[in-house]
Amino acid sequence: MQSHSEPAAGKKRVLVTGGAGFIGSHVVDLLLEHGHEVAVVDNLSTGRRENVNPRAAFFLADIGAPDVAAVFDAARPQAVVHLAAQASVTVSVSDPVRDATVNILGSVNLLQQCVRSGVEKFVYVSTGGALYGEPQYLPCDEAHPILPLSPYGVSKYTVERYLYFYRQVHGLAYTVLRLANVYGPRQDPFGEAGVVAIFTQRMLDGEQVVIYGSGEQERDFVFVEDCARAAVLALARGDGEAYNIGCGRGTTVNALFAMMKALTGYAREPRYDPPRPGDVFRSFLNADKARRELGWEPAVSLEEGLRRTIAHFRQNR
Repeated sequence: MQSHSEPAAGKKRVLVTGGAGFIGSHVVDLLLEHGHEVAVVDNLSTGRRENVNPRAAFFLADIGAPDVAAVFDAARPQAVVHLAAQASVTVSVSDPVRDATVNILGSVNLLQQCVRSGVEKFVYVSTGGALYGEPQYLPCDEAHPILPLSPYGVSKYTVERYLYFYRQVHGLAYTVLRLANVYGPRQDPFGEAGVVAIFTQRMLDGEQVVIYGSGEQERDFVFVEDCARAAVLALARGDGEAYNIGCGRGTTVNALFAMMKALTGYAREPRYDPPRPGDVFRSFLNADKARRELGWEPAVSLEEGLRRTIAHFRQNR
């Protein structure tokens, strides 16, 4: 266990929930790179212990359980980056109670601990893809009506409203990051995976790739390291605000398939299955506000990000 001396000026003790997961582990790496002292809390339901940087303290606990209080007492965080979640749209549609239990009650439990232990800043990783529903205009900015088509979108937005309450009543500073479709190394191709991880695994294994619906649905694909950078920037900026984190343009699933087929040398054609309930047809995000106020913009192109993702999967087969 790390000692908890005071970090250097400008550096903080940061607790990352879900820090053994896909996005969370990249956030941990970047926080450590920037000199912060990092602790991770994860129940390893979808996260993997080997994803956790060895320089971070690790606590095996569930954010919804009473024993998370002991984590706060041991780590004494000045800031929390909250990524632990039930993150599957499909699971949320089939089991909305589980989704709400993890995403809403688990988050409120964390917020109570933040108030109790004097946390200064709460960075909440929300969703852009599932929050706005079927867009009324594109790209969606933060003023777009919130009309989620899945319990997952509902639960993530509910916590945004709780954050407003905790800031007004308890003075807890917060920033919300509404992420587009995140992809990159360490994404689990078997769990609540994104399409890039699933396609990569199946293409490298020579298995059938399945596209749900026509394949003309559009997504805003943003590289995981770009998202981690947004979380680190949000520690010091954007209090009380929500920010879209995306690339501002849509890529069809068919176009994604073609790019990945070329990069992997995959020989087969996709199979088309019926669309899945709860999935939005077209969604991409306007991230101008993040550019202006957080100093964030995407740095990794889709082709470069896909190359790096595929290389990671090849190495770790």
